[in-house]
Amino acid sequence: MAPSSPQERQAYVNKVAAEVAGLEREGVVLAGNAFSGACLLKGSLSPEERAGGPLLGGPDGTALRASLTALGYDPANWCAAASCRRDGTPLGPDELRLTLAVLDPDTLIICDDDAAAAVRGAYGAELAGQDDPHQARLDPGWVAHVLGVRVMSLGGFAEALGDDRAKQRMWAYLKQLPPLGEPY
Repeated sequence: MAPSSPQERQAYVNKVAAEVAGLEREGVVLAGNAFSGACLLKGSLSPEERAGGPLLGGPDGTALRASLTALGYDPANWCAAASCRRDGTPLGPDELRLTLAVLDPDTLIICDDDAAAAVRGAYGAELAGQDDPHQARLDPGWVAHVLGVRVMSLGGFAEALGDDRAKQRMWAYLKQLPPLGEPY
């Protein structure tokens, strides 16, 4: 149920802001709009990201945001999280679950194999209940539904940018995840 008064809306914004600030204090790397429906999860940080640059601030983020916009997502309707800290230390399963609970996306797009492994570790029991073994393993290009969230692993988006066929494969994967509800 959506907040009905300006005071309720502000209380909700304050709650989420406090939760996001708490995650960042714990070293969780975040970017984008915490109120968005699409979350991009990255496990392998670039040298620029490790040095403090914005998460998905490079060519991979530019291409992912352009892809979401081409699919009909509002250009501001995305957030990103890393499944590791800036130094490469992985988030624990409970930390990753908390991060995704705070962001509460409708769609989780897993950008690389390291992030897919982290999701498998955090949601193993839920993934084991999938109808298809490809979904249970988070094989690239397969849509799984985990606790009401559409989840897809791309398997290596950043690496695919240098190969036209791999880019086409990534686009085919992403086309399976149109925005939920009204398009932008």
